[in-house]
Amino acid sequence: MENKKLKIGIIGLGTVGSGVVKTLKNFENVEIVSAAVKNLNKKRDVEVQNLTDDPFEIVNNPEIDVVVEVAGGCNPTYELITTAIKNKKHIVTANKELLAKFGDKIFDLANENNVSVLYEAAVAGGIPIIGPIKTTLRGNIFTKVAGILNGTTNYILTKMEEKNISYLECLKDAQNLGYAEADPTGDVEGYDAMYKIATLANITFHRRIDVNKIYREGITKISADDIKFADEFGYKIKLIGLAQKYDDQKLDIRVHPMLVPKTNMISGINNALNAVLLEGFPVDKVMFTGPGAGEFPTASSVVGDILSIAGECGHTDTVLPLHRCNHKKEAEIVDIKHTKNKYYISITAPNSKGTIGAIGTVCGENNINLSSILQKGTKEDNTAQIIVITEESAELDIQNAIAELNKHNIVINNLIRVM
Repeated sequence: MENKKLKIGIIGLGTVGSGVVKTLKNFENVEIVSAAVKNLNKKRDVEVQNLTDDPFEIVNNPEIDVVVEVAGGCNPTYELITTAIKNKKHIVTANKELLAKFGDKIFDLANENNVSVLYEAAVAGGIPIIGPIKTTLRGNIFTKVAGILNGTTNYILTKMEEKNISYLECLKDAQNLGYAEADPTGDVEGYDAMYKIATLANITFHRRIDVNKIYREGITKISADDIKFADEFGYKIKLIGLAQKYDDQKLDIRVHPMLVPKTNMISGINNALNAVLLEGFPVDKVMFTGPGAGEFPTASSVVGDILSIAGECGHTDTVLPLHRCNHKKEAEIVDIKHTKNKYYISITAPNSKGTIGAIGTVCGENNINLSSILQKGTKEDNTAQIIVITEESAELDIQNAIAELNKHNIVINNLIRVM
């Protein structure tokens, strides 16, 4: 292929696919042979000479060297990608769900057929993170990777804080601005971040991840009061994807809201920006931040992967060996009930003598030490809002204490883990 153009086929000409076409116009060593779309008659702001509504024409076209998949979903995408690989085509994809659910099969098949699968855009949009982990940070032994991996939820939580308004009001605002889908479930319930942390854990800890074993919790229960009280205690609330070593054998992988100390770098990442924080030896801590979605940020990563392949095709028999997945060991993922965390607990309780004492007693009986406790006024129904921050405690002890508090007519409004 030396001195020849790399010929690509694109599956999907939506926001990201259009951005890829526009960006590739700046590079003469790549040629778009064809693109597959759902609707041939739809008006688009980009022009590709050969359009088809049959994506199998792309993956079976002998002229195409690289299949760029930016359509999303798993059906029929999984079959399309595996067919392309069997036809000896390299893959560039932005499909986080596909990789989280079927990455092990895809990577094995790619190795069998000596092709590369690149996916920089599938984790953090325009933020370069996959490449650095696999290359310049390769000499590190990592203990933790954590981050804000979903721009929609970060935007909503930022606006809830700035405007002191409810989750539902901010969601509606995000939908009107195009930050949130009409059906926002994938974002606000944490699925999107779950798929991304699964991929990050895979490459950081060299273990294959069963995405079904990852604990997941979204932001729909977060209130404006939670954000206000967290701020008073010196925290910001963020939806965090977390993967860390639990012990020598097990990994702790989860997605849920967390109180992030204002001293932590991640707390300052606002609006639709994303961030990934890595901890390990010898680098200690390093953070990557930038736009995690959008037409051109995502296209930046997709095109970067395409050009990486273009730079090696025709010059080597094995394209980009450092980027290939060669580990096969399955991760043992610890159940969240066996983890230890600090906790923020929002409580509504009768405004009567002994209530705070009862809370302290129940916590003490369950091996929970309290770091802070604050009563925030009395409501018309003579109930009090009480906020508790615990020291590090076992999840099982916290859940037992909550069950006991409920017997005392003490209502738990929300429980949020602390980073």
